Amino acid sequence: MGRGRVKSRGLWTRELLVTERCLRIVSPCLLGVVSDTHVSAPPSRRSIDFVGEFFRRAGVDFILHAGDAGHASVLGALGEIAPMAAVRGNADPIDLIETLPDRVRINVGSRALLLLHGHHGKTALRAARATAAPGIDLIVFGHSHKPLIEREGRTILFNPGSPVERRWNPHFGLGLIRISDDAIVPDLILFDDWRHLANVND
Repeated sequence: MGRGRVKSRGLWTRELLVTERCLRIVSPCLLGVVSDTHVSAPPSRRSIDFVGEFFRRAGVDFILHAGDAGHASVLGALGEIAPMAAVRGNADPIDLIETLPDRVRINVGSRALLLLHGHHGKTALRAARATAAPGIDLIVFGHSHKPLIEREGRTILFNPGSPVERRWNPHFGLGLIRISDDAIVPDLILFDDWRHLANVND
């Protein structure tokens, strides 16, 4: 995974990759959420620097990547901005598939969320719905590139879409989620051009 990087518990920081499947974060917390960046090995023409810049400007406390990062450099760059958790996606390279967990449970104060990619099902939404349970307040997933906020029982289902490949969907997307013991407030940040993010006020 690169020299100087240490395996220890499901979380990326500048020099730390965590693969533990359960994390705890202090509440309240602002999460930056991204998925399906699909960056190829450097030097790649595709840059997602604008994602990091947006999360930095928003002041996120923690970042979630819901799979198909495409290359470890994506996670390293985002880990420069805030601690983060990431899961493997079906289109990730073998080094990420072998290193990242399939899902991560994160406790934020009294709230519980589950991070997964969503490829273990007929559709990503069905995979997320099948995972919903009374003890899970929020499921963050990707795979479909389709931005979405929905409910399955008491569980919020959140897909940020993709910031670089909208495919058949009308918008690119990122997410911000505010979590406290009192509430979970998910926001989809939808855009047609990454330069439009400069006009978004958190």
